[in-house]
Amino acid sequence: MIRLENVHKAFGPKKVLQGVDLEVGKGRSMVIIGGSGTGKSVLLKCVLGLIRPDAGRISVDGAEGASRDAFLARFGMLFQGGALFDSMPVWQNVAFRLLRGSLKQPRAQAREIAVEKLRRVGLSPDVADLYPAELSGGMQKRVGLARAIAADPEIIFFDEPTTGLDPIMAGVINDLIREIVVEMGATAMTITHDMSSVRAIADEIAMLHAGKIQWTGPAAQMEDSGDPYLDQFIHGRAEGPIESLR
Repeated sequence: MIRLENVHKAFGPKKVLQGVDLEVGKGRSMVIIGGSGTGKSVLLKCVLGLIRPDAGRISVDGAEGASRDAFLARFGMLFQGGALFDSMPVWQNVAFRLLRGSLKQPRAQAREIAVEKLRRVGLSPDVADLYPAELSGGMQKRVGLARAIAADPEIIFFDEPTTGLDPIMAGVINDLIREIVVEMGATAMTITHDMSSVRAIADEIAMLHAGKIQWTGPAAQMEDSGDPYLDQFIHGRAEGPIESLR
């Protein structure tokens, strides 16, 4: 569904992506791991078209450079910080794409869909008319997830989905993500450094290090990969080939 071939991206003298090759199969959940500052978010933004790579090809479902509106209509996105609109009630946040653009629907119908998606992520209908500031961090994350699936996208991106959550709520969000991706048959790409998310969400794992995919393979092979970079990362060891700041 998603293919990256020899993708490069630099910002001035800083080379972030240095020849990324990656394939994400249709209906599969790919989790990209790596330390802070390794380029995970840049990679995601390149796929979304928010950043233009300096070199390489990115194709979605075999097509490259399709109409931007048609291209983006296939995606859902759960942002790291929630990225909810403070001035809008919850239901309008969830139905944001359904109230404008090519997906525009009557407000009553959009609200009905929003309430149903909120229910799918475990939030009751009375939450619909609240504002984001009235919600806990875990509830805000659920609203963000409801918004990501509101238009029934074929592809969903998750940017650090458990950041800022306590371990129990992180587990709830991980389970919800896994259930929804399987239920929808969606293709998922997640970037995270939270190993609990990796173990809960991933079909396949790719480790980004020094601008390239250091290792990729099934999640079941992660513990026995034989790759020293991956082994150091997943076990959180200070000693190893990945240099840490001391």
